[in-house]
Amino acid sequence: MNTKEIIKLGDKYLMRNYGRIPLAPVKGDGVQLWDADGKEYLDFVSGIAVNALGHSNLSVVRAIQEQALRLMHCSNLYYIEPQVQLAKMLVENSVMDKAFFCNSGAEANEAAIKLARKYAKGKHGPEKVEIITARDSVHGRTLATITATGQPKYQQGFEPLPGGFTYVPFNDLQALTEAISPKTCAVMLEPIQGEGGVNVAAKEYLDGVKKLCRKFDALLIFDEVQTGLGRTGRLFAYEHYDVKPDIITLAKALGGGFPIGAMLAGGEAADVFQPGDHASTFGGNPLACAAALATLEELIEGEVIEYTNVIGDLLYNELKKLSEKYEYVRELRGKGLLIGMELSIEGKEIVDKCQEKGLLINCVGGHVLRFIPPLIVNSIEVRRAIGILDEVMSEIKI
Repeated sequence: MNTKEIIKLGDKYLMRNYGRIPLAPVKGDGVQLWDADGKEYLDFVSGIAVNALGHSNLSVVRAIQEQALRLMHCSNLYYIEPQVQLAKMLVENSVMDKAFFCNSGAEANEAAIKLARKYAKGKHGPEKVEIITARDSVHGRTLATITATGQPKYQQGFEPLPGGFTYVPFNDLQALTEAISPKTCAVMLEPIQGEGGVNVAAKEYLDGVKKLCRKFDALLIFDEVQTGLGRTGRLFAYEHYDVKPDIITLAKALGGGFPIGAMLAGGEAADVFQPGDHASTFGGNPLACAAALATLEELIEGEVIEYTNVIGDLLYNELKKLSEKYEYVRELRGKGLLIGMELSIEGKEIVDKCQEKGLLINCVGGHVLRFIPPLIVNSIEVRRAIGILDEVMSEIKI
C-alpha cells in the first residue's frame, strides 16, 4: 500500500486518539527511515526516544529471532531465565536492589505508585498516602498516571481522578518544602522533563528534594522512562546528580524498540511487594527480556553511552549556533541526546517543513523543538540534520 491508502484505511478503522502526522513509515535502518512511498528521512525522533540503537539493530533483531524460536511466553508463574538475567544486569549497573517488569512506562509508574503507598502504610499507617509530582510532568496515560501527571490537559474528561496527588512547580524547592508533610509517601520526578519541554533539574534542587524525602520518610521516585538507558550520556540520569533515588522507572529504550518496562527499587522498598500484590501477564516475558538484554549489552559493553556524550556535544554546539543566529530562539537546554530548543513562536511549522525536506523532529508544549535521535547517530547525520533545520528556520517569517 502507498501512504494515501494506509492513511485512508487508518482513518476508517483506528480510533482518533492520536493527532497523526500524514506519514506511514515502513522500513528503518539506523537513523534512516523510509515511508510507504519510498521517501527517506533522517529520524531525530527515534520512536520518541525508544530506538536508542537505531532502527533494526542487528544485535536486538538476532536476540528476538533466537528467543522467538525457543520460547516467547510462559507467564510469571515460573522463573524466566532472560528475565532473571536482565534483572541482574540492571541491578548490578545501578544503585537499586530488585526489579519488577511490565510492558510500558505508564505501567512502571503505576507499580511505583503502588509500591510507595504499600511501603508507607506498612511502616507509618493508613494516612501516609500522598504523592507529590511536578507541574509539566508526564508520567503515563493510565488513570493513576494521568493523575500523577502535572498537566490538566491530560486529565480533562476522565474525572473523577484518583485522590492523593499534589503538584508543585519543577525546580522550586521552596514550593516542595511547603507542600511536603508527614502524609507524603513519595515524591515522583523526572530528572529531565522530556514531554514537558526538556526542563532540566538543577543539582541543588534534587539535593534538596532528597533531604526533604529523608526528613519525612517519603520515597524518592525518579521517572527515567525517557531519560534512562544512555539518553543523557549516562546509563541513568540520576548519575549526573549524585542523588540516590529509592525507585527508578524505565521503559522506552529498554527493549531497543520492543515493548518492555521496568521498576527498580532499592533498600527497604525493594522488599515490600509480596505474592499477589502486583502482577503483569506479559511483563518480563522471555522475548521482551531477550531484546532488552541485547540492548543493554550494546549500550554498556559497546561503549554507546560514552559515544553519546561526544555526539551529544556536537549536536548541542551545532544547535547553539542556530540559536544565536535566529532571534526567535529563546533557550537551548538538555543533556546528551535529549535536547530542547525553546522558541518564542509555535514550532509546528518548523516540524512540518523539516519533514518535507527529509528530517523528522517533534515539538513539545507547542514551542519547544525536541531532538532525540538514536544514540548511534554520526557526525555526518548530525550536520545533515542541522543543514535542513537551518534552511527551514531561515524561511520562517515572524
